Amino acid sequence: MDRTSAMFLEHEARALSTRLDRIKPFALSETMVPAASLAPGAQRAIDSFMAQARAQLRAEVSAFLEYLDAGAGYLAPWEAQRRFTGLRMRFNTVCTQFDMFADALAQRSAHEIGVWLAGLDRLALDALALPGYYEAPPLICYLERGIGAAIRRARTRLPGGRENPLALIRVPRERMVGSAIASSLVHEVGHQAAALLDLVECLRAPLRGRIGAGARQRWIYWERWASEIIADLWSVANLGVAATLGTMSVLSLPRPFVFRVSLDDPHPAPWLRVKLSCAMGEALYPHAQWQRVFELWNALHPLQSEDRQLALLHDGAAEFVDLLLGLRAPSLHGRTLAQVLRNPELQRDKLAARHQRAPLQLSAAVPCLACATLGQARLDGLLDPEAESQVLQRLLVRWALDNTFGSQPRPLAAGSLLRASH
Repeated sequence: MDRTSAMFLEHEARALSTRLDRIKPFALSETMVPAASLAPGAQRAIDSFMAQARAQLRAEVSAFLEYLDAGAGYLAPWEAQRRFTGLRMRFNTVCTQFDMFADALAQRSAHEIGVWLAGLDRLALDALALPGYYEAPPLICYLERGIGAAIRRARTRLPGGRENPLALIRVPRERMVGSAIASSLVHEVGHQAAALLDLVECLRAPLRGRIGAGARQRWIYWERWASEIIADLWSVANLGVAATLGTMSVLSLPRPFVFRVSLDDPHPAPWLRVKLSCAMGEALYPHAQWQRVFELWNALHPLQSEDRQLALLHDGAAEFVDLLLGLRAPSLHGRTLAQVLRNPELQRDKLAARHQRAPLQLSAAVPCLACATLGQARLDGLLDPEAESQVLQRLLVRWALDNTFGSQPRPLAAGSLLRASH
């Protein structure tokens, strides 16, 4: 290889190395207030992940420079260029990974929003906690436009092939801060939990076994939608009727979308999702309110005679929910899914009594329970939307502060929410 080609590629590689030095640990570059900061485990996971990526790429740059030096006399320029191109593509992959985390963390510097996001982190961690069944990975929340929440699960592959060190949960900005925020967030957490417990494949196996039986087409749909239905179940199990009300809020769409049934979509038709949410809630926390909630939904979005496919699925919903809640995945240690997820504190009468006893002193020790209590009060007509939003904001701030100081969440001080309801 001629000297000009060798020098050009050497300078390109060294320039790449200098740009790599500009990718600093997030712990040195973010300007968020302490209350908006990540939980220590999440911060360590991201910075450790990026440090390993930088170290590996630096080693590859050094190896390339040694390769140039050792082969200067006989290397073909095009061969050295091909190798450098691969190196530069790996550098761009590291930049993509960095930007993915940077986009989420940059919002932590925004006034109020950053602290609320830290509070959502705490809520999500509470929803993911299942001691004795798995070790919950770190997670962080961020806002995005659109109506749909989403999750990039921990331990899935990122661009470049490395495993994601934590769960990244995207929350729609239009739900900050309102009654649907907890429902959407815990639904996405449900996807992570289902992966940790291998619930989706364990559910699909018996569903496939029924596809050849009667009402064959019905089971094909349940099998296709298993992942999203399990995530909805996780939300109902952790939030009670607040989950269903949030789902209704999110899925109140134009009629063609509400009644659209498709095997190409991993989500059930919105009308049916609410039906299933009510059926799962009734099975976990029996009360007449679930039928009233579904009647409200059907009044707003009435099923019509031409919606025959949805009518068939509606008729089979109870049988499917029984199968779902009776699932005994190996990860559940011999218990059914219902036994693992059911929380006696989320029974309707207990939630109503908790709000009656201390409507302005919600316990932040269990964020999901606090959100469930608010949702129940909203359904019972004891909490208006304005007061609910203010209470949620204050709860998010409290949870963020608890994250910051590494303490267990404490009950809100008497009167601390009084101002929020006026």
